[in-house]
Amino acid sequence: MMALPLLRCSCNVSRPPSLLCLLFKSNALVQNRINVTRTIPLASVVSTVRKFSSDRGGEKQNQKVVVVGIPNPFIWFRTRIYYFLIRTYFDKEFNIEDFTEGAKQAFSHVSNLLSRCQFEALEGLVAKDLVGKLQEKWDVLPASHKRALSADPDDIMYTTPGDVGIYYDEDGRKFVSILMRYWYLTSAKLPEETMEGARIFQVSIGGEGETETKRLLTANYEFQREFTKGVVPDWIITRIEHSKLLD
Repeated sequence: MMALPLLRCSCNVSRPPSLLCLLFKSNALVQNRINVTRTIPLASVVSTVRKFSSDRGGEKQNQKVVVVGIPNPFIWFRTRIYYFLIRTYFDKEFNIEDFTEGAKQAFSHVSNLLSRCQFEALEGLVAKDLVGKLQEKWDVLPASHKRALSADPDDIMYTTPGDVGIYYDEDGRKFVSILMRYWYLTSAKLPEETMEGARIFQVSIGGEGETETKRLLTANYEFQREFTKGVVPDWIITRIEHSKLLD
């Protein structure tokens, strides 16, 4: 296959749209209550933080988390060219911000299904050949690692697009893919020796002195869609990696 970029899902077909398609097209996307501080596109996260508030004893408790990263100018520029090509030749309504928000919801949903061993529910969301491989890896994971696969929306600290590509096969079919990178917190109890390099945070969960230890983990999910004329416009996940857990 020959490389290229990506697009937004269009569900104007006769059959009901898939769940991933609905996530990308929804006009009522679930808004994460996290305000991330950033100044430039990030290639890697050094540390993270977020803001949120909760009521406890009539007082609001605020927590602030800051995301700091090192940009990769080459990748940033290259992906912008791909986005332009997508809007020009594939989908005039393509918007990377909307796609990123939909992909974040898809990541949370699929990661929760993985964590609970609900592999049958992954049909139509994850490529069939990938589901089998994931189940084989899941079967040998300790319980703590299985729990750590789950990323609730409020625990997703940062989401950013990675590599973008367009592929043509020998039959002239067109495919678009985009790799999304996620950083999320988990309170799962993970063995120190297997989580070397994972950052640890003390998260305030209530009043003074009440904290919870959480680790910052990373995950990569690749979304792919075929754009051949006449093909149902469904996104599907073709790659899933959870660093330190499910590589």
